[in-house]
Amino acid sequence: MSQTGAVASSRLLACAGLYFILLLGPSAALGCGPRMITKEASPEEIRGFFETKKMRVLTFLGYSAAEYEDKELMLKQAERILDQFDPANTIVNIGATAEGIGAVYETAKRKGFLTAGIVSTQARDSNAALAPCVDVVFYVRDATWGGFLPGTGTLSPTSKAIVENSDVMVAIGGGEVARDELSSAKKFGKQVRFFPADMNHQIAREKALRKNREAPSEFGGAAASAFLAD
Repeated sequence: MSQTGAVASSRLLACAGLYFILLLGPSAALGCGPRMITKEASPEEIRGFFETKKMRVLTFLGYSAAEYEDKELMLKQAERILDQFDPANTIVNIGATAEGIGAVYETAKRKGFLTAGIVSTQARDSNAALAPCVDVVFYVRDATWGGFLPGTGTLSPTSKAIVENSDVMVAIGGGEVARDELSSAKKFGKQVRFFPADMNHQIAREKALRKNREAPSEFGGAAASAFLAD
């Protein structure tokens, strides 16, 4: 093969590898094997991926670094929700990272779901650990971690991509980012559900101490403050 032909073949294989996931069925969701895609993607590329799969997108929101006071209870709640969906026609989407709500990826994979994650490039740039059981990770170029852009009611690029590509959004607890995404999804007519859950009390106290703030007495999170008041 000529050098030109070899280069062309190499490029073709790279493209095929990148979009191989588009051809896979639900059986690809079994096991936490090597990740299929991890790339920075435009909103159009992310939309194209989900449209090509022709599957319902179930997105979980919640705490990440703030973690959960009762993680086992959160996982049981997530499992009950997952049992209401069919792995043959549903993709489970979360925020790609391992902390907090990211633990649901393992439960989803055990049940045979294809898993995806949409996360800000802030996660990549800070070397945040990705959940081992997320198959497809899309990084969205974003100067924030998500939620509304400061001083506006406009979603950041990451949160916009999450909301636009979700059919059902479920929050189990959650802070400001979860609040902003869930409230926007509700406004756009998406199916939304909220289940209260406390963030980890000790982590919350230590965070307040580091910032020279008074120790919190409420641990329900910003999402609860918004949705339990409805």
